[in-house]
Amino acid sequence: MILWIKAAHIISVISWMVGLLYLPRLFVYHSEAEIGSKLSETFKTMEKRLLKIIMTPAMISTWIFGIWTAEAFSLWGKKWLMAKLVLVLILTGYHGLLSGWVKMFAADNNQKSSRFYRIVNEYPTVAVVGIIILVVVKPF
Repeated sequence: MILWIKAAHIISVISWMVGLLYLPRLFVYHSEAEIGSKLSETFKTMEKRLLKIIMTPAMISTWIFGIWTAEAFSLWGKKWLMAKLVLVLILTGYHGLLSGWVKMFAADNNQKSSRFYRIVNEYPTVAVVGIIILVVVKPF
């Protein structure tokens, strides 16, 4: 059973990461679209659906299956896991920021440039590299 739980955790993480990387890319193009245009309205629909249908359920299942895995393998108290959890908490906060930006775009109230979204699009990559190193190498 634990292998199924681990598989579900990995599937959830991949799904969540796809969204964390794709949504800011949508923001890049949305910020360049004319407010009220058909393109802008299409981006609003895409952003909302990505967040509500894929990203948020994937984040929740990542947490559920991750905690379940940590419990099953008695990993609590391992320093590498605690460091990983800090990075996952940061990604969760980033998810919250993205959610706020979806609402901002929905209200046609974006004040940020496409360059800004290109830069913040790199944050999850840095976090996931750290997470993978912590999980695979277990440096401490």
